[in-house]
Amino acid sequence: MTVSADQALDLYRVMATIRVFETTAGSLFAAGELPGFIHLSSGQEAVAAGVCSVLRRDDALTTTHRGHGHCIAKGGKVFGMLAELYGRAAGYGKGRSGSMHIADSSAGILGANAIVGGGLPMALGAAWSAQVRGEDRVAVAFFGDGAVAEGVFHETLNLAALWRLPLVLVCENNRVAEMTPSSVHLATTRVADFAGPYAIPGATVDGNDVLVVRDAAATAVARARAGEGPTLLECETHRIRGHFEGDPLRYRSAEETAAWAARDPLVLFRARLAELGVPSARVEAVDTEVAAEVRDAAAAAAAAAPAPVSSLLDDVRPGVS
Repeated sequence: MTVSADQALDLYRVMATIRVFETTAGSLFAAGELPGFIHLSSGQEAVAAGVCSVLRRDDALTTTHRGHGHCIAKGGKVFGMLAELYGRAAGYGKGRSGSMHIADSSAGILGANAIVGGGLPMALGAAWSAQVRGEDRVAVAFFGDGAVAEGVFHETLNLAALWRLPLVLVCENNRVAEMTPSSVHLATTRVADFAGPYAIPGATVDGNDVLVVRDAAATAVARARAGEGPTLLECETHRIRGHFEGDPLRYRSAEETAAWAARDPLVLFRARLAELGVPSARVEAVDTEVAAEVRDAAAAAAAAAPAPVSSLLDDVRPGVS
């Protein structure tokens, strides 16, 4: 799939926004500004940007506890997300859901999920809904290698394959589930191999190259939209930060960290932009614009009002006695 200089710069803008958002959130959390926990996706920006660049706004998406990047790439608003992280009434969940449950139905974001693998059956249901309604919408489920050992992963693959549902399953394989290497909990460390038993296409791609991810996702999405069924897409990548903020990262060697740092997706793509003839001044302008956008959104979120105590039971369905 060819990409113009302008399209490439748009991809870079998405990745840069994700990186600045995550860096900002990490700093705010370290300063004690944000309640709860946050799990950052720094280093995995190319997967979110590449996949979501070939989706329509009405396509559905489910994500994980590490889902800020996916939400941004699908069209989620930076202010709404930061307000949610701050626990403000203006946040996506009115300040009640926090980092791990952000959703925006207007952008097709069915929600992040704190349960490992929890988004898989939700995306399956969205794909089934599209099929039953005769619509050409596609559903995408993002998940990590840790979810592959969950039963719901295999149940989802089986049903999606059986009913030829328009579902794209995207595994961000960073080779560690929380702090456990894939080799300890998976019979094969190549996640795409699990497509074989269900007779669906499976592909393993470089998850740090946004154009490679975009091409693979475009093929999978086109196949799903044409009624040809699901695809399992494995994107090999690396999370720069730990499983959670404060994670000492003792399970990673200095050599591994250095090797992946050399393949930072933003650094790689800046070089590709130069090859495409995009002037460095345009790239620097995007960096400046993104930094200002996130900075202003963070300031506005910090100044926003929390939900009043009187609203505690709003949107809560009363129990049946």
